[in-house]
Amino acid sequence: MDLDVFVTAHRTEWDRLDHLLRRGRSLTGAEADELVVLYQRTATHLSLIQSTTPDPLLTARLTQLVVRARATVTGTRKASWRDAARFLTAGFPAAVYRSRHWWVPTAVLSTVVAALLGWWIGTHPEVQAAIAAPEDLRAMTRPGGEYETYYSSHPAASFAAQVWTNNAQAAAMCLVLGAFLCLPVIWILFLNMLNLGVGIGLMSSAGRLDVFLGLVLPHGLLELTAVFVAAGTGLRLGWTVIDPGPLSRRTALAQQGRAALGMAIGLALVLFVSGVIEGFVTPSGLPTWARITIGIAAELAFLAYVYILGRRAVRAGDIGDLTAVERSAELPSAA
Repeated sequence: MDLDVFVTAHRTEWDRLDHLLRRGRSLTGAEADELVVLYQRTATHLSLIQSTTPDPLLTARLTQLVVRARATVTGTRKASWRDAARFLTAGFPAAVYRSRHWWVPTAVLSTVVAALLGWWIGTHPEVQAAIAAPEDLRAMTRPGGEYETYYSSHPAASFAAQVWTNNAQAAAMCLVLGAFLCLPVIWILFLNMLNLGVGIGLMSSAGRLDVFLGLVLPHGLLELTAVFVAAGTGLRLGWTVIDPGPLSRRTALAQQGRAALGMAIGLALVLFVSGVIEGFVTPSGLPTWARITIGIAAELAFLAYVYILGRRAVRAGDIGDLTAVERSAELPSAA
């Protein structure tokens, strides 16, 4: 394509679109219709130039025109409480439900890895010796030791806030770093399972595995589920880089990235609940069975939330992404 000839042929349309955009709300009905037509044509011109003979200056000018025209045609929209309610009752559970084929296998495999690590550490004294000196291990695993006092070492409110912040950061890292071909997510997940496996192994070797599980399960069920969801979503995002499917890589990544952003917000709320349980329930004087029951109830409530509301939202057409009106217009692809 001869770029100079193309510019000469369509410059008048672009200048006319720019003129109409400067007029703002003073357009007549016919001029508004003309603006829509010119917006569509200019978007097509931009796509054609980008795919054949990209020129930085011309591309920048047409991109600005298309963005301004789209804002004029579609108008602006302010977020409302209705948007927040839709996100919590449809968008977030739909996104989690749709990614279940990623995070459920991630959860199962990670749990198996943590159990195997715990068995290996608990049955091999030489591995325990490599972790810490015998006196340090006794200080961690004895009654009233570090594993037990950890959850009551700070005031409940500040401890819950600290736990929530740390877990939310870990989940966000899984979501963001997934774009790097999944490898950082796998590493973060392994470190989490290694930490859990060490606790299982050391406390089981001391004959106090029941105490350890009684401390971990109340908050750990929901907390680990949130981490698994984040990891699974990150892995899905990374796989999109490798295989975007029928969509273009750019479009597929944009779709998955928006869903991951919403997931980060939703998981922050889930981890807040987990942090409250860890700060106020885990170190409480409640019987072990009562603390574990609270943890199981929180986990079952989240799963019901995902599998009932999420499935319903997906069947209604919600994919956990922005609505069509809220998404940026996709430019036509040149043949």
